[in-house]
Amino acid sequence: MPFAITKLAGWSTIQSFKSKQSSQIKHTFPSSSQLTCLVSAQRPDSLSLAVAKPDLWTSSGDGEVKLRMGESGFASETPLTVDQMFKTAVERFGSYTALGWKEGEQTKTINYQEYYQACHTAAKSFLKLGLERYHGVGILGFNSAEWFISDIAAILAGGFAVGIYTTNSPDACQYVAENCKANIIVVENHKQLQKILQVQDKLPHLKAIIQYKDALKEKRPNLYTWAEFMELGRDEPDTKLDDIIAIQKPNQCCTLIYTSGTTGQPKGVMLSHDNLTWTAFAVGRYVRLAEATKSQEIVVSYLPLSHIAAQMVDIWVTMKVGGATYFAQPDALKGSLVNTMREVRPTAFMGVPRVWEKMQEKMKSVGAKSSTVRRKVAVWAKGVGLQTNLSKMNQTPMNYRLAKKLVFKKVRKALGLDRCTKCYTGAAPITKDTLEFFLSLDIPVYELYGMSESTGPHTISLPDAFRLTSVGKLIPGCETKINNPDEEGNGEICFWGRHVFMGYLNQADKTEDALDAEGWLHSGDLGKHDDNGFLFITGRIKELIITAGGENIPPVPIEDAVKEAVPLVSNAMLIGDKRKFLAMLLTIKCQVNGDTGAPEDELMPEAIELCRKLGSNATRVSEIAGGRDPVIHAAIQEGINRVNEKATSNAQRIQKWTILNQDFSIPGGELGPTMKLKRPVVMKMYKEQVENFYKEVVTPSTPDNSMPPK
Repeated sequence: MPFAITKLAGWSTIQSFKSKQSSQIKHTFPSSSQLTCLVSAQRPDSLSLAVAKPDLWTSSGDGEVKLRMGESGFASETPLTVDQMFKTAVERFGSYTALGWKEGEQTKTINYQEYYQACHTAAKSFLKLGLERYHGVGILGFNSAEWFISDIAAILAGGFAVGIYTTNSPDACQYVAENCKANIIVVENHKQLQKILQVQDKLPHLKAIIQYKDALKEKRPNLYTWAEFMELGRDEPDTKLDDIIAIQKPNQCCTLIYTSGTTGQPKGVMLSHDNLTWTAFAVGRYVRLAEATKSQEIVVSYLPLSHIAAQMVDIWVTMKVGGATYFAQPDALKGSLVNTMREVRPTAFMGVPRVWEKMQEKMKSVGAKSSTVRRKVAVWAKGVGLQTNLSKMNQTPMNYRLAKKLVFKKVRKALGLDRCTKCYTGAAPITKDTLEFFLSLDIPVYELYGMSESTGPHTISLPDAFRLTSVGKLIPGCETKINNPDEEGNGEICFWGRHVFMGYLNQADKTEDALDAEGWLHSGDLGKHDDNGFLFITGRIKELIITAGGENIPPVPIEDAVKEAVPLVSNAMLIGDKRKFLAMLLTIKCQVNGDTGAPEDELMPEAIELCRKLGSNATRVSEIAGGRDPVIHAAIQEGINRVNEKATSNAQRIQKWTILNQDFSIPGGELGPTMKLKRPVVMKMYKEQVENFYKEVVTPSTPDNSMPPK
């Protein structure tokens, strides 16, 4: 039975333009009328695509799909191509700032009219370089106006826009470029160029490389600077490009998002024009973004654009409402982001959990150095802030206004969030501790949930529809099905809507694994709804630990509980699949190298302070790792004991643990580009430590087992 939901509403070139069928629970909005679109997917194996009726999915780059239209509401919105949405934005917001960036100390901007013209010219340049229909344009570099223009130009010219993670190795770049038959690759600088040059002999479709930052260190055939590239198309007639744009359809692929490859080779998620334009419309309307003619929304672009979350927020939703996107510096995640935030003062901000955690750690570190009076005022204000915001979910206390004046406004200003009314987190699980920390500072961080295969968000929290640790409610026009729910309502979360992807490029088998016969997208995540329609993620099927005794254990809640119980811990990974008991790998909060992003041996100030409170003089990870500090070892064991006391069964208790010599990181390979834990990678990297856990099996009855009785 459906749950009820309440309806809720040196860059001169661009600058020159300035002149499965079983027991299930469905969750639906606005009604179940969209089910009229459901058809059993008939695979056109023997029919040519030219005569076959479009199905709900395809794995062919040149294929078309049936759009999942609804009879009313958001799902009935007229389908648009990217060009149609962009042209509408130009008509409505032509003179408004579209993109902004820093050149030295100077801020440069272009408006929507200039933005579209630059994309149009770049598209003509791509065609002149030989971009073929349904072939990729790889983009390898940090966020910039050139990145956006390359992406949109590739789409306008009839190719596929393909973001490549800047952290990719040359081999990983080759895999993506080869998979999408890239004709052209756009790189940021010499460092990224070298990756492509190392593998270009293995890329038979590659015709040209463009470098958009810094001077070329060497001249090569078919290697262009950004200025040279833009000149190629400037005087080309519009006819060829216009003809290609005219035949594009909303149900055709225009963008490929490559999965991070944590469980094998990356898959090319095919997103249609309609996937992008409809999702941008639905998200903008649902979260009530203002259109530029009323009040312009401002966002800061810094998250990897090869990820759908960043593309949807920074490019598509912002374009839909005529917002302005300002680009952070390449070292944003190494410390400069807050400077950009203070300058730009965004009205909406998206951060992956690790970004919010880093802010939290920094603020705690600063707070620890404050005077006693200031600390007491801050503690009082945070208490007021947390209670006020928690009560809003269900009269604002009198002392809230005072706390806001004394503390909250100053904190927001220091973070560059003084005019930000929409703070979001997504792409990975966030701890309750971090959410409560910002809530106590009167900064509600709203969770959203989705995946690359759903063009980004599927559910979003709102100021008036917000529950701590819930990922929010369904975007109108979409549907959720909880497949095979257990007695508590937990089951696999399945998606339906116009945001559901077309399929995986050239991987029909993988596509059929993700989409069932009715067209529902199976997320692989476990979740349940509460009585008010809020969705809660309770685990991940692929991450589920199935012990030797056959008990299914979701690791994330236990890992989060340990991090909350032991604030010294930075990352925790639960082990125990096919094993007799659970064990855990732990890392300690440490300093991070500002240039490389690699973890260092020195502890964070907050961690040092915690050590002092516990009676330890440790200042480095190497003084703690492997049980070297008995005081810290005892404190961590005490925290784990507290977590174990709340375990629902003996099988869910942590029997052994160890502290690793260094924290997990992106450069180290343990974390993906959006800071997600790469569990298979960690298992391989720390195989010796894992095997040590199980050399001598400790049972709950052995005298040396440090676990308290249940």
